[in-house]
Amino acid sequence: MRADQLLSPVQIGDITLNNRIVMAPLTRLRAHEPGDVPNSALAAEYYAQRADAGLLIAEATQISPVGKGYAGAPGIYNEAQVQAWQPITAAVHAKGGRMALQLWHVGRVSHTSLQPEHAAPVAPSAIAADANATVRNPDGQLGRAPCSLPRALETAEIADLIEDYRQATDRSRRAGFDLVEVHAAHGYLLHQFQSPLANQRTDQYGGSVENRARLTLEVVDAVIGEWDSAHVGIRISPLGIFNGLDDTGQEDMAWYLADELAKRKLAYLHLSEPDWAGAPALSDAFRHTLRARYPGKIIAAGGYTTEKAETLLKAKLIDAVAFGRPFIGNPDLVSRLREDWPLVEFNPATVYAAGAEGYTDYPVYSPA
Repeated sequence: MRADQLLSPVQIGDITLNNRIVMAPLTRLRAHEPGDVPNSALAAEYYAQRADAGLLIAEATQISPVGKGYAGAPGIYNEAQVQAWQPITAAVHAKGGRMALQLWHVGRVSHTSLQPEHAAPVAPSAIAADANATVRNPDGQLGRAPCSLPRALETAEIADLIEDYRQATDRSRRAGFDLVEVHAAHGYLLHQFQSPLANQRTDQYGGSVENRARLTLEVVDAVIGEWDSAHVGIRISPLGIFNGLDDTGQEDMAWYLADELAKRKLAYLHLSEPDWAGAPALSDAFRHTLRARYPGKIIAAGGYTTEKAETLLKAKLIDAVAFGRPFIGNPDLVSRLREDWPLVEFNPATVYAAGAEGYTDYPVYSPA
């Protein structure tokens, strides 16, 4: 099928994208450890190969050492990391590409072996995630381990957490990124605060929809304050099931966030749709309501085909489409969609790649 809509330009904040094909954030686990420093040479080649996408959203990147839940993931919390990201963004810009960094804090989706001084991870409440963290085996290889029991963040600690996001935004801009994306999806920290399954607080950050959304909006406001709304996006995953959270039937949070985020005139809202991870697909009614409540740019992601993308783009229910797994084996995805060439079949062994090939057959074990 012809990808006419996908190949048309679109304005995102202050930036005109050459096409509506976005590379979704894909966790690669290639950073140097200790230090969470991006592997500049490998990542520069990897992202530059895909720079003809309208926008590249870099892999989720932790805003602090406490925000880490995946061994090998990069950080954006110190100057060494800023310097390591600079040649990566420069390589993308040299190819005419645009690049956003996804600001990430995993919250309770972590393990004590990944935390400073092996402390408990932090979360809205002391409730363990029914999920696994990616850790190092005793031989240094990647493995999976059940998430550790977290401790609840004290109310007084939240200001410092928000400051971490602000500083990460400053570092992202200095690292050469064109935008930042706040990760508020997929069962990680901001999503945990949104969910009554993970958030049982009794302060101003728990209870009502408005209170549970408060941290997400305060983070967005801090990030906007450091840069501006035209250079800030956000990723949410309403009605999804992932990392121990189940949001099916919780439209009230989706609508509240849509209304509040619309007021902030962000560069975009990145919608991670639920069916890619096994939850029911979004209904037409949901899509129309979201569009009515959020008139800004919407990037949609989640198992899209060219036909599905073209249909929803023509209906103006979305403005761009983020492709994830197809970009792993098809760095020339834009050309393949333009020419209607077949795609290289997805290889599950490259979902989380420690190197060029990578693997996902990680044993689940309990490290000390």
